Amino acid sequence: MPLTMNNEVFITCAVTGSGGTQDRSPHVPRSPKEIATSAIAAAKAGAAVVHCHVRDPETGAPSRKLEYYREVTDRIRDADVDIVLNLTAGMGGDMVFGDTENPLPLKQEGTDMIGAAARVAHVAECLPEICTLDCGTMNFAEADYVMTNTPGMLTAMGRMMTELGVKPEIEAFDTGHLWYAKQLVADGVLDAPALVQLCMGVPWGAPNDLNTFMAMVNNVPQDWTFSAFSLGRNQMAYVAAAVLAGGHVRVGLEDNLWLDKGVLAENWQLVERAGTIIENMGARVIGAAEVREKLGLVKRAPCS
Repeated sequence: MPLTMNNEVFITCAVTGSGGTQDRSPHVPRSPKEIATSAIAAAKAGAAVVHCHVRDPETGAPSRKLEYYREVTDRIRDADVDIVLNLTAGMGGDMVFGDTENPLPLKQEGTDMIGAAARVAHVAECLPEICTLDCGTMNFAEADYVMTNTPGMLTAMGRMMTELGVKPEIEAFDTGHLWYAKQLVADGVLDAPALVQLCMGVPWGAPNDLNTFMAMVNNVPQDWTFSAFSLGRNQMAYVAAAVLAGGHVRVGLEDNLWLDKGVLAENWQLVERAGTIIENMGARVIGAAEVREKLGLVKRAPCS
């Protein structure tokens, strides 16, 4: 497929993530107030969408507590800047096996397996405009950890999101995830046109090279909207690659802690740099209102 550069690009800022980065940089936000403050600063720097996880304020460990999501949501929606809110629904599908000779029972530490309704409980309560749907199961970085998203679980979660009027952002870590995403649309679980995030270079999903990236892009239906990101030092290179391939971009501390060699970044700085790259390519960075119009989103009031 020939490349058609995107001339109107939105930036998503992935504010904090759920990885073990909280002790590697003082700029990784932990508390709901810190997460919301960082998201608002990112929006003021040019991000139209903020993608939020929550963490335990004391330890920085990933959390699923509803009260943290409520506080983040309310703080962002009460801000003096317009932002499209995207909450993760990726937690609750983590399996950590025992050693290779005794894989069962699963290890308690790190295993977090809950039902579909529990995985979207914060989405149902806070009603973000977008929430993520990790569209497949994969070995995920660590030796015995599996990110688990079965077809049945994805169907159940996808139906709940659709019924709530929240647009799923399909997280595709490999081409098979896109294959199943298209099946969810064909089955009427997800509405078309869909929204996809192409997740590059995450061990052990799609490897971080341009041939694989274009294979991912070429598997996204023409009428869908896609965004893309890569990790660490490749984050800004994929800003340019995504725009050139016709997509939108994601940056943020979930995926990369560094602004330059030896210089730890803040979220707003990564957004600002991405915006400079986009504009230097001759494209325009669009805001939250234009994203809502493009994706058919409805701006929500704060949680009650």
